[in-house]
Amino acid sequence: MFRKYTLPNGLRIILAPMEGAQSVTVLVLVGTGSKYETKEINGISHFLEHMFFKGTRKRPTTLEISSVLDEVGGAYNAFTDKEYTGYWAKVDAAHGELALDWVSDIFLNSKIEAEEIEREKGVITEEINMYLDTPMIFIGEVWDKLLYGDQPAGWMVSGEKEIIAKLKREQFIKYLEKQYVAKNAILILAGNGATVKKIVIKARDYFGRAKKGDFLNKQKVIEKQRQAGLSVHFKETDQTHLVLGCRGFNLFDKKRYAAILLSTILGGFMSSRLFTEVREHRGLAYYIRANNVSLTDSGYLISNAGVDNKRVEDAIKVILDEFKKTKEQKIPEKEIQKAKDHIRGATLLSLESSDEVASFLGGQEVLKKEILLPEEFFKKIEKITAADLQRVAREIFRPEKLNLALIGPFKEKERFEKLLKI
Repeated sequence: MFRKYTLPNGLRIILAPMEGAQSVTVLVLVGTGSKYETKEINGISHFLEHMFFKGTRKRPTTLEISSVLDEVGGAYNAFTDKEYTGYWAKVDAAHGELALDWVSDIFLNSKIEAEEIEREKGVITEEINMYLDTPMIFIGEVWDKLLYGDQPAGWMVSGEKEIIAKLKREQFIKYLEKQYVAKNAILILAGNGATVKKIVIKARDYFGRAKKGDFLNKQKVIEKQRQAGLSVHFKETDQTHLVLGCRGFNLFDKKRYAAILLSTILGGFMSSRLFTEVREHRGLAYYIRANNVSLTDSGYLISNAGVDNKRVEDAIKVILDEFKKTKEQKIPEKEIQKAKDHIRGATLLSLESSDEVASFLGGQEVLKKEILLPEEFFKKIEKITAADLQRVAREIFRPEKLNLALIGPFKEKERFEKLLKI
């Protein structure tokens, strides 16, 4: 499915030719994000991502950068997370070389001009305001802060508006030169086989110019919790948005595979336990799901929901009851196999797209420096037994690991504190 090799400067290249694919995706990932920041520059990883679209020596303006791929119907964007940042373009295979040229240009040649930084501060501020005004999104930030507090893992990826307003060009250049080095970057070429094989020759030339250097290590996450945690963020909303869950397993913990399967059984599809009990049987929510999140040094299993303000306690009780059932009763084999088959099917469907293949391979490489092929991943999921699931449920669904974050028209905490027992 893929080939991986390293250029003399340390930059890794992954080739993923796909039989029958009509598209090509060019993706560059950098092993840096908000977890690598200090308080004084919180948000700079995300801000720098924006600046890569503001002009290069070859394409001096934002309009010139965006027009190139717009003219051929390409899709392109960038993203910043806590542990990595990415820049990508997806095009008709006939334009693969153009996509490579475009991605390499913004990645290696962006000007990062002071005037553009000042102008973009307004854009970033409005992006933050958008998150603050969108409870379904902002609840994730409330959750992170509840779990991790005042450390990088608990800070907003976008940063705080007050910090954004103070950032200077010198800080961007210093961060760029320290983190955006060859050894900390990965180029993934996925899609049409003939095009991938053709453009990799130029890829070596473009990215062979990336600077060498050593990058900063992130601050290790400090996990501190002795009792259930609660965060109530007051906002006049028509619906309460909540995240309810427990601390779990990081990327290097083998038990995370059982946590993935457990979260799928709980809320991974429309006939899952939480969807059935919370939405279908009781009509408490429109959206209700469960998810397992594993990063390099932290992890958790959560349920997200948007529920009727007047019935929020009912929803919390039902979710907790479903958590408790997985501790006390072994999950039937038929239900387990259904979830395994769902994971397999959903994964394979997503991997029909070149951008998903690029993300699947690159995401593993940037975080773990190890890539499991889909079949290898499925084998790990298939090995999980009812006893494994119950063992993991008993380990994580404990009162001292439980956390509830919610956004809604509530100022008092007492009504929710008494619910946090499983």
